[in-house]
Amino acid sequence: MIRTSRIAAILATSALAAGALTACGGSGDDSATPTTTNGEGGSFVVYSGRSESLVGPLFEQFTAETGITIEARYGDTAELAAQLVEEGDRTPAQVYFAQDAGALGAVAAEGLFAPLPAAVATTVPVNYRAEDGTWTGVTGRARVITYDAQQVSADEVPDSIFDLTDPRWNGQVGIAPTNGSFQAFVTAMRVAQGDDVTRDWLQGLVDNDVQTFEKNGLILDAVDTGQVQLGLINHYYWYQKAAEVGNDAMRAQLHFTAPGDPGALVNVAGVGVMANAADNAQAATFVEWLLSPATQQWFVENTYEYPLVPGVAAVDGVPPLDTLRGPDAPLAELADLPGTLTMLQDVGLL
Repeated sequence: MIRTSRIAAILATSALAAGALTACGGSGDDSATPTTTNGEGGSFVVYSGRSESLVGPLFEQFTAETGITIEARYGDTAELAAQLVEEGDRTPAQVYFAQDAGALGAVAAEGLFAPLPAAVATTVPVNYRAEDGTWTGVTGRARVITYDAQQVSADEVPDSIFDLTDPRWNGQVGIAPTNGSFQAFVTAMRVAQGDDVTRDWLQGLVDNDVQTFEKNGLILDAVDTGQVQLGLINHYYWYQKAAEVGNDAMRAQLHFTAPGDPGALVNVAGVGVMANAADNAQAATFVEWLLSPATQQWFVENTYEYPLVPGVAAVDGVPPLDTLRGPDAPLAELADLPGTLTMLQDVGLL
């Protein structure tokens, strides 16, 4: 059975994405658009690729502080991007909150975002936002290799993801090809290294009996229990689990690949205001609030992601953000998600 998320992510069957959204709590017609007002109170619709369990409490906090109600429709980031493209200027959404830059770029490429408010358009460093001011990163996540410290010593862990195709790691590497973060990472590799190199690397993983999982968290669990020795994940999954069970209880540890390696990508969760909400005061207030120091600190303490607003400290133990140099692939150029998923299909990973 073909996965719904796979089809929607390819952006080829928007009707399936529409069904997913309906199941998440709303229809896609114009009547769903709420009445908005300038100033306190009012409401707006956000399509959120970030899960309800993660950002639901944050949205409640925003309402408590501002009096503005959020009508949140949750779903897979790529499914929501597909829905926005299908709906066009008819969308009831005023804000799109995505878990990766590739989806934001895909929506921006369709001309569906309004310019961000001038006060926030340049708040975060330019390499973590769209230069034209159509979307901005909110938090950052670094790609890392997690390894089972009981089976692999720190100096044995590869400094490049290209080494993961070595026979030494046959059947011992975990990836999540249906996950948006992995797909954005592959897109970045395509931009930086070219399609031929990227396809050869993916085929090399398949030939090396790579183990596939649905989510980053499942990869971490597999490494932590010795099912596989290495896995590609985002850094914050380790910190979330360590906070639950304690650092000393973790077999899985983290390794940051060499600067410039595709595995060193720093992606963002980010936000854009839809074109139909260019003058929506509630949407503008929400974006400004996400980039406030207090909200950035909330993300550090609750999701362990990198804050993107200068002056807010990251979680203890992670390398400073300005020391992480990923591949030569600007985040704004990661919009070709369909091409990436076609490539993943071609090698049998989807």
